Amino acid sequence: MSDASIGTPDQLRDPNYTPPLTKAVPLGIQHVLAMFVSNVTPAIIVCGAAGFGFGSNSPDFPQMIYMIQMSMFFAGVATLFQSVGVGPIGARLPIVQGTSFAFIPIMIPLVAGKGVDAIAVLMGGIVVGGLFHAFLGLFIGKLRFALPPLVTGLVVTMIGLALVKVGVQYAAGGVPAIGTEEYGSGLNWFMAGTVILVTLGLKFFTRGMLSVSAVLIGLLVGYVVAFALGQVNLGSVGRAASFALPNPFHFGIEFSVAAIIGFCAMSFVSAIETVGDVSGITKGGAGREASDREIQGATYADGIGTAISGMFGALPNTSFSQNVGLIAMTGVMSRMVVTIGAIFLIICGLVPKIGAVISSIPIEVLGGGVIVMFGMVVAAGISMLSDVNWNRRNMVIFAIALSLGLGLQLEPDALQYLPGTLKVLGTSGILPAALIAIVLNLVLPEELSGEATDEVSGGMAGHGRGSIAQSDRVS
Repeated sequence: MSDASIGTPDQLRDPNYTPPLTKAVPLGIQHVLAMFVSNVTPAIIVCGAAGFGFGSNSPDFPQMIYMIQMSMFFAGVATLFQSVGVGPIGARLPIVQGTSFAFIPIMIPLVAGKGVDAIAVLMGGIVVGGLFHAFLGLFIGKLRFALPPLVTGLVVTMIGLALVKVGVQYAAGGVPAIGTEEYGSGLNWFMAGTVILVTLGLKFFTRGMLSVSAVLIGLLVGYVVAFALGQVNLGSVGRAASFALPNPFHFGIEFSVAAIIGFCAMSFVSAIETVGDVSGITKGGAGREASDREIQGATYADGIGTAISGMFGALPNTSFSQNVGLIAMTGVMSRMVVTIGAIFLIICGLVPKIGAVISSIPIEVLGGGVIVMFGMVVAAGISMLSDVNWNRRNMVIFAIALSLGLGLQLEPDALQYLPGTLKVLGTSGILPAALIAIVLNLVLPEELSGEATDEVSGGMAGHGRGSIAQSDRVS
């Protein structure tokens, strides 16, 4: 809840209002704490998939520390684009940017087992996808008709379903441990379970910042438990530098058709999510609709921030929905508060030892947090789907898109005869599901006869209505 000492109700609804620094600094750090874990996790997952992450014993392991560092630094830079703005770039609203989960199912097939050299392909896709994302700002509002809750809910659900396997693998000991006696051991699940239980306890039995930072605190408790059990290796912390600047084209850059198509397609979905976050901020914090200029500026900042990130070895950025909920909870609309949080992230990104500390978290502990976060992604998608009118037409669209998309994701060899580019895109599951849902939604008639779908729906049609609190969404 808002504190009257911060400012008057009118001041709190004004993005240009600056609260006293004694209040603004803690509020800014609060924003960082709410998104910190979600921001660095994609880098850990991508590096692990490539083969130089946790437990890999790869000489390239320090490269993961660098990517974690850049995730923090460019999340701060992209947030400054949103809160301060540069010309037409930025909404000038308290929007917090961070590394997006949505692109992970696209990135994993591109780098799987290929080592650090494969990251150059990602960076090429990120740069082009970011520029495409910025281009969408010119007409994003006019494209929303093609992405009703049926489509967006399906895509978000598919993203979560593509990631839940990763959480369980991490909790059991990580991919390198598969096939060994340590994989799935009681010790591994004890560490992961500690994180899950602490997170649930804080989420349901506390309020305010303790609840908002439940995953972060759960990881800290899990880390302490792992340290007590002798499972923490701090060797990389001692070797890490105390200060380092971003390195342009650190991983190189390579342009692949598969990567470019995949990143551009997911940028479209990410742009729509940003529109929703901007609307959520203005409604929850200021009690008004977002202006066209704010939506356009936010989309520009999303894309430009992502493109610049790719030039320095960071992953795609997007607006973070959990911070939208934090604004609604505190009632503080000040963009200066978010600017302070952005500066804090940039400072963290300049200190490799912070990235090294994060990389010292046992993968089992991280797995506990990831299980919760990715489960929330699925839940967010299902909640979006609850706003769909589940008539027979929509049930058929959802059934075909989900069945084919998830099926291809689970059985990638079914596309073994496709060219490499199409195989990567097809086996992601998300892009086929999204494409099928969009096309069918646009071309199928609004009403189907009962006889046409009785055998599919079994005569049952749900009509649920529901919503998810902004503070509980995971980007």
